[in-house]
Amino acid sequence: MRKGLHLASGIVPTRRAVLLGAVSTVVAGCSTGMGGDQATPTASITPQGGSEAISHAPVKIAIILPLEGMGETAAVAKSMKQAAELALFERNDPNVQLVTKSDGGTAVGARAAANSAISEGAEIILGPLLSEAVASAAPVARTARVPMLAFSTDHKVAGDGVYLMSFLAEQEVDRIISFAASRGKRHYAALIPEGPYGDVVEPAFRRAVQRSGGLVVVAERYPATANGMLAPTKRVMESIKQGDDEFAPIDALFLPGGQEALPQIGPVIAYSGLDPRKVQLLGTGAWDFPSIGRDDAFVGGWFPSPDPQPWQGFSERYAKTFGTAPPRLASVAYDAVGLAISLSNSPPGSRFTTENLTRPNGFSGVDGIIRFTADGLSERGLAVLEVQKFGAAVIDRAPTAFGPTKLSAAEQVVR
Repeated sequence: MRKGLHLASGIVPTRRAVLLGAVSTVVAGCSTGMGGDQATPTASITPQGGSEAISHAPVKIAIILPLEGMGETAAVAKSMKQAAELALFERNDPNVQLVTKSDGGTAVGARAAANSAISEGAEIILGPLLSEAVASAAPVARTARVPMLAFSTDHKVAGDGVYLMSFLAEQEVDRIISFAASRGKRHYAALIPEGPYGDVVEPAFRRAVQRSGGLVVVAERYPATANGMLAPTKRVMESIKQGDDEFAPIDALFLPGGQEALPQIGPVIAYSGLDPRKVQLLGTGAWDFPSIGRDDAFVGGWFPSPDPQPWQGFSERYAKTFGTAPPRLASVAYDAVGLAISLSNSPPGSRFTTENLTRPNGFSGVDGIIRFTADGLSERGLAVLEVQKFGAAVIDRAPTAFGPTKLSAAEQVVR
């Protein structure tokens, strides 16, 4: 999961009142037991290459999220729901209805939510968010021949009508290592968290380094505790120092941890005397949180991300509408709704087909270009950003279009 909040400007009460009033009116008029149909006006993710709008009957798009509860997952889900509503409002397409369902964060709830949405006429499902919920809802959707744009990052739930709309760690790793190699980095150290995220990132990192012609000199895993990560971090710092002493210098340190881990790693890096002019720090999209530059250890580090300018515009509009800054995942729901709306202009039966969803040119939205492969994975065009004291700056731009054939994540380099 990509985490982090980007602060945006203040509230505009009139716009907020218009949107929330429209949503409230529709929900009051057609609520259901597990959520509600929402036919609010709408986002702008568009097919690359364009499409012609035609007149058609109302199209129902369902979104399934774990909306109940007070924890972080429920808070992110509620923000994604609001982003989906903002997409509807901004596109202002009266022929589209958004059917919102809560799965309660459970597999059983996800199956029931999918059944309910499909029984109400949903032609495509956006979500769920959690991998077990996707796995449970997917058979229901497949039986009804309804595709799903899921928000999970788990490859195991993709395919056979399930497409992952999320940011995939493997692609982020490929992007940053490819870029580092293009800047002459060859010898790598790594500090990788234990757990499912690290289990995905470590083999991706080793494959990417091998493809680039580099060498992984040392890689350590660390538990997600301050004391637990201290010893592995020290060992990596020692290896880097030893490489300098033996004239076999490590020139890049890969740190895929996020906001929960980097504040503990930063002081150890600073204490070790690591020279950032000799050892380039590299991250993943988990670095995309606004306070990262407050720690001098990470200033000058590189990480992959969508172009931040469209996100900033979305974040400001979201904050003006709902009175709070959106979590980073909110734009994924916003783009998913926009993508579905862009395909809803096709005639019945030819809207959300495999051919349309896997179009080679893909789609373009807040998070840049995206396209789906036949196995349900997504390919994104990512930029490379450099951490600064306040924010981050693009140092290698994201592509604005895909090539004529599908590329592997490793081949997706900025042109």
